[in-house]
Amino acid sequence: MPEQLKNFFNRSVVERIAAMLNGAHPSFPRQRFLAEATEGLEAHELLGRARHIMQAMHRALPGDFEHAAGILLRSLGPELERQELQGMGVFIYLPHTMYVAEHGLGHFETSMRAQYELTKRFTAEFSIRPFLERYPRETLNRLQQWTKDPSAHVRRLVSEGTRPRLPWASRLRAFQEDPRPVLALLELLKDDPELYVRRSVANNLNDIGKDHPDILVDTCARWSEGASPERQWIIRHALRSAVKRGDARALSVLGFRGGGELEVTASFRPKRVRLGESVGMTLSVTNRARTRQQAVVDFAVHFIKANGSASPKVFKGGNVDLLPGASCTLEKTISFATMTTRKHYTGTHRVEALVNGQTTDLGSFTVVD
Repeated sequence: MPEQLKNFFNRSVVERIAAMLNGAHPSFPRQRFLAEATEGLEAHELLGRARHIMQAMHRALPGDFEHAAGILLRSLGPELERQELQGMGVFIYLPHTMYVAEHGLGHFETSMRAQYELTKRFTAEFSIRPFLERYPRETLNRLQQWTKDPSAHVRRLVSEGTRPRLPWASRLRAFQEDPRPVLALLELLKDDPELYVRRSVANNLNDIGKDHPDILVDTCARWSEGASPERQWIIRHALRSAVKRGDARALSVLGFRGGGELEVTASFRPKRVRLGESVGMTLSVTNRARTRQQAVVDFAVHFIKANGSASPKVFKGGNVDLLPGASCTLEKTISFATMTTRKHYTGTHRVEALVNGQTTDLGSFTVVD
């Protein structure tokens, strides 16, 4: 976890939470909470620090969840004014959502009310998931009601909280196996007036497509009929992973068909690049057909691994729309600087073009010490 993220949860934030809870409940044991919440806090990463604070909060609040939840709700600050979550400040409520998820499972209505309020200030996308697993019918019914809520934050929770593969969260296995309950909710949100919500819808569909590519493409094909520009954006964003995989049906939904008569060549600058430096790539695309050609042109670099084998990584190139005989160029720079996500190794790196998913060899460049 990046250093600046985990350091958000420091003594200052704990003091703010203590002041908020004490303001809502004057008998709240403020000093004991401060001592327990800050002791050993720095030994944890971001999520560990939030949980550490939550556990101290649990010990300081009344043992009755209904009473404790009332205190939490009275302690909350104002709702977010902007639709998009901004900065780390909203993470002050992460311990609150953890508290509801861990200690409120036996109190459905109270927990739903708490998450309804919390998501308007932070997000309840993580805390709603245990309720989807324990009370699937009841929680889905409540989420269906929330698709019509005036708050964009609440409507976004419907989509974001049901993502089968939500980052930082455990997977919703039941929805990975059968995404139909989630799709029923997304149907109600596909024309939401807020991009904030529509982006979540697209990300949820993208998640579904990793387990059910045909369902993803079928849904996008159906949604594309008479689609507004806003819904077309959802479709493009939802299909991004499928396009990267070269899924022919997904590309067809987006209007990219054929492309086999496009000629793609590449040049590399330099042909021998040192570790820590970069190689520039220029892709030249020429339409050799007698008809107009529209295509997604991406490319894959086969990075050398520690054992000497190669593993491809796909990079976005661009969309091309060429009349007969026309040409265009696409530029890309590949860095071989040290990264936390990928370690680079010396050797010959093969490059392929992906034209509407069809591969063409473009040659190679060599990485040296």
